[in-house]
Amino acid sequence: MEANTAITLGLIKIAPAPARASSADVTNAYKTDLPTMHFNCRACVRKKVKCNRAVPACLSCRKAKLQCVYEAHLPPKRTRSELKDVYERLARYERILQDNNLLPAASASTQSNKETEAGKLLSAHGKSRYIDSVLLNAGEGDLYELSDSDSYEYHNNDPGAEQTTPTGLLDALVARTASGAIYGGIQSVTEQHPSYEAAVMLWNVYVQNVDPLCKVLHVPTVAKMVDMVARQPAAASKSDECLVFVIYYFAVFSMSNGDCLQTFNESRALLMSRYQTAVYQALVNAPWLKTTSMPVLQACTLFLIAMRTQIDSHTLWVLTGIAIRLAQRMGLHHDGENLGLPPFEIQMRRRLFWQLLPLDSYAGQVSGTGISLLPNTWDTKQPLNINDDQIFPGMTQQPQEQKCATEMIFCLSRIELSNFYTRTGVKTKEIGGTIQFRDAEDIERLIDGVEDLIEIKFLRYCDILNPLHFLTIGIVRSATNAVRLRARMPPLIKRTITDTQGRDLCGLAERILDTNSTIYGNPSMKKFQWQMQAFFIWDALLCILLSLAEAGFYSTSELSTIWNKVAEVYSNHTELVKQKRTLHITIGKATLKAWLANPPKDSSPEPGFVTALRAQHELKVNGKQESINEMEATNRDADGVFVFDDVVDNVDGTNIDLDGGLTLDSSDWGFWDQLWTGNNSLS
Repeated sequence: MEANTAITLGLIKIAPAPARASSADVTNAYKTDLPTMHFNCRACVRKKVKCNRAVPACLSCRKAKLQCVYEAHLPPKRTRSELKDVYERLARYERILQDNNLLPAASASTQSNKETEAGKLLSAHGKSRYIDSVLLNAGEGDLYELSDSDSYEYHNNDPGAEQTTPTGLLDALVARTASGAIYGGIQSVTEQHPSYEAAVMLWNVYVQNVDPLCKVLHVPTVAKMVDMVARQPAAASKSDECLVFVIYYFAVFSMSNGDCLQTFNESRALLMSRYQTAVYQALVNAPWLKTTSMPVLQACTLFLIAMRTQIDSHTLWVLTGIAIRLAQRMGLHHDGENLGLPPFEIQMRRRLFWQLLPLDSYAGQVSGTGISLLPNTWDTKQPLNINDDQIFPGMTQQPQEQKCATEMIFCLSRIELSNFYTRTGVKTKEIGGTIQFRDAEDIERLIDGVEDLIEIKFLRYCDILNPLHFLTIGIVRSATNAVRLRARMPPLIKRTITDTQGRDLCGLAERILDTNSTIYGNPSMKKFQWQMQAFFIWDALLCILLSLAEAGFYSTSELSTIWNKVAEVYSNHTELVKQKRTLHITIGKATLKAWLANPPKDSSPEPGFVTALRAQHELKVNGKQESINEMEATNRDADGVFVFDDVVDNVDGTNIDLDGGLTLDSSDWGFWDQLWTGNNSLS
């Protein structure tokens, strides 16, 4: 570069450094008053050394014989907090205008975008779509709007109407997969609505039997919608149809067959089949796999809660995972306050999210796969301890939380238990990590802490004569004891348990079974028995059965009492005999082994559940022998020699049909495997 050529950098032109001078000249030159800059040169910033900011070149650059370049700072960017303040003020002004009827209705219902530190929430017409801030920072925020694709409806059996773009093809595949598995396309469900009188009765049953245990809906608001749909089924929106049919299904599910016959003059099985089919089709019509509608996600969640004990555990886990992804798509994993939402929406989003969390936990337990929504991926606060009459659409002030027993008492107590379950780390699985229990003493301290917390916040306000309060107390006590039991069972599994430890363990197990039987035996609990089907008492039952199988563990006088407790469990949980899940078969084998080892010493006849289990076992053994005979007949060569290679062809597991066989739906695969290893002499 020529010496007389100016160098342009940034906003300031700096001439080249003068001809080389001696050290003494340089030192003397910087003792004189030279013009200075208001900021450091680039070389000093890079080397992190002090710059005297002299012009044309600083002392450091002169000594190092470097080119001294000054570059003006860019103006500071507007901070996120300033943007957040702008959005908050804009939302506040909009609410003021709406409250004073100064904002046209069309403007109020148009799409609004809220950007916060957590991300961006797009909302319009009762729908919402959450976009993570990473996408926005990439400059693609404008691409993620609530477009027509969020309310895209699939046309009846018209392949020519399907788009051929990658996104359209994916939509078409998803839609045709879901609808093809059920009906093959969009179909009207208008004719499947019950009469107005039946709809009202079903809604009342839902409010009495279901709503107190899973507060997903706002009863005053939904009551108006149900009444409107019941009067004019043809005018119902697709999202409302999803919700009402789930309400009808769940109401029937919570009833006994006798109540259904008396109230609707139809069997429970027939009504459940009818409304389950309607739910399937309504979800396809919505379409639920890409919904951004709160009512549709509420319907999905309620349907899964009802179906959790009725479907295969792995199917439940997959469907729950879909519901979790839909919730994340709508931003439910971030608290509504941080997203600048109105008070009513904040509470309803919290309620729905906190129903999905324990459902995800349950699905992970019964499928052995662990939770999918890890604690560090969401920040949604717990819903407030309030009644439904304290919130309403359009409210502008946050509701006042109550310090008493409210309609939310069961749900909030369960939330605290869910938080405890997460904190114990039983099923939190990180990449490269393992699933392990904390040590027993640590869990005992955590259990004591959560019990004290629930006692102070909720249980001290309970009235034992109130059915909901009675159930809440029983569930909390049993749930915490169940965790204690699980933490203390390793010595039983390893066969290193002492007599004293065994007695303490069985005493804890008996208290869990007693609470279960007490709840079933209370007439006022009849409407809540559907909830008890998903309550884990299996650890307690297996603990008792394994102890019964040990000769001399129970005295002769104790055997009759203990077997009566087992009989009560079988009486209350008929699925133990009727269903064919691996868990039920495992418990059945343990029951037979215990009965053969230590039946009651009195002369009472063999109980019905033992007779049924014995018949199933004999049928299975006979079936196995027939299969062996058939296998031997079909695996011989032309000379009649048995070909062993054909039998063990699948021994490595590469060709095993995992979908066709039984699956272990336990709370912990490793735990249950260890629990049963060495205790299964019945084959």
